[in-house]
Amino acid sequence: MQTDCYPISTLPGLNRLFLDYTASREPMTPFFPASPCGPHQSAPTPAQQPALRAAVADLLREQNQSFGAGAKTFENIERLRTGTGAIVTGQQVTLFGGPLFTLHKIATAIRKAQDTDSVPVFWLASEDHDLAEADHLTLPSRHQLHTLRLESGHSHAGQPVGGIRLGAGIEAVLDKAAELIGGTPEFDLLAQCYRSDATFARAFAQWAAATFAAYGLVVIDAADPRFHALGAPVFRQAIEQAAALESALHIRDQELKDRGYHSQVLVAPGSSLLFLIEEANNGEEAGARLALKRKDAQIWTAGKRQYETAELLALLDRAPHRFSPNALLRPVFQDYLLPTRAYIGGPSEIAYFAQSQVLYQAILGRFTPIVPRLSATLIEPAVATVLAQHELDLQQIIATHPDELAQRLGARAIPIEGKKKLASAGNALDEELTSVTAWMQSLDHGLGRSAEIAARKMRYQMNRLRRLAANYQLQKESSIRRHVDALYLNLFPNHHPQERVIGGVAYLARYGDALLSTLVEQAAQECPGHKVIYL
Repeated sequence: MQTDCYPISTLPGLNRLFLDYTASREPMTPFFPASPCGPHQSAPTPAQQPALRAAVADLLREQNQSFGAGAKTFENIERLRTGTGAIVTGQQVTLFGGPLFTLHKIATAIRKAQDTDSVPVFWLASEDHDLAEADHLTLPSRHQLHTLRLESGHSHAGQPVGGIRLGAGIEAVLDKAAELIGGTPEFDLLAQCYRSDATFARAFAQWAAATFAAYGLVVIDAADPRFHALGAPVFRQAIEQAAALESALHIRDQELKDRGYHSQVLVAPGSSLLFLIEEANNGEEAGARLALKRKDAQIWTAGKRQYETAELLALLDRAPHRFSPNALLRPVFQDYLLPTRAYIGGPSEIAYFAQSQVLYQAILGRFTPIVPRLSATLIEPAVATVLAQHELDLQQIIATHPDELAQRLGARAIPIEGKKKLASAGNALDEELTSVTAWMQSLDHGLGRSAEIAARKMRYQMNRLRRLAANYQLQKESSIRRHVDALYLNLFPNHHPQERVIGGVAYLARYGDALLSTLVEQAAQECPGHKVIYL
């Protein structure tokens, strides 16, 4: 299989902290105590109390049975029970499995688990409350992208997305998906999982468990109240040590600033690491997540309610499911429950860890290494043919505006006789203009400046002749523009990396299990940057 390796900086919009970390061969202290270059290989399995391991394994077995997991998953759960470490990744519970990078994350976790004799675990970020990021998916047709969006009949503002039921609107979304990927086992699986009575979390969990059954992927939905009860010591420390933890985060923010970086999560004075979830508003779905804030050492607020610290701790004792960690505390909560040897993260998650590290040290007394996920663009055979025909690569696609690239290809397509005439005229014009402007400059400096301005205008008109010829060729050979549009649609849609826009299920529907084995193989990451994979 052909692959190309590009620097990760080829992709636009990546923050500098992530770029510096991925390029580092030594620990970036104090932000990352381990280098991304193989820390998971030697990282020990964290020690856990046998009772906690057993309780987590029991819940995982129950959950994965309900998700329809395969036999290998249950073997892996027993391995966790008896002391095997985990390689963990996670993602929001987005519609139909989410963008392609979700597959990249899971494939990386599976590959790193294989390499280290660990268990691959997928953490459902079901308590995230940003429905606008989870309720849609983009799938391509031959000539355009289609955004499938689940329309909800009522507001779910602030509610954890995982607990929201899909409702009757999912039928219309499935009908649209059927037009694009129907008639495939992958679509049939979506239809089985994404039913009107299912929640976002349950549908995603069933899809992930079935898709990666052969690899023994263990799926965890920690929104289960029993997981919150097991992880309550983390929430308790977040309440009891709130002032000290906030101070440590402010110090870390300043350290990041001093090194020219910025914090991913704003830590405002009086903010905490927790949300308080309102009581269920309809007997089924949880209420909104309210930011828990400190007014002073003893008084907290959540929405319009006020709590004393003792009252808040008493609520934690009787209803731990009412508490939810924020983005900085979530990985600490996760790694209290799981024996995580390494976490597989994307660019934003890795930047979060530079702040979360101080919480790891304060609450767990250790730090989990974080490993970048596979970053890749998939090139299908028809697209590869077009790239080869026009002698293009991914870097050129990303760095060039489509109109500019079409102009270049149009210019290339001009018949050789026309190219010679344009080149001859351009070279002759440039030579004569250089000579005459130099002569006029020798006569008078002001006259020379005027000559240079006039020469620039004539050179502009010469370039305009080239563009006119290229545009004519584009109109004559309409396939050139179609090729350019197809390249951007498939490789850099809407000026964003393919992996962040197009739903992974689009490729699963075309390549099936062979795609998964390819991604797991390529997730070995001998390429430390962005990989191009020719399918």
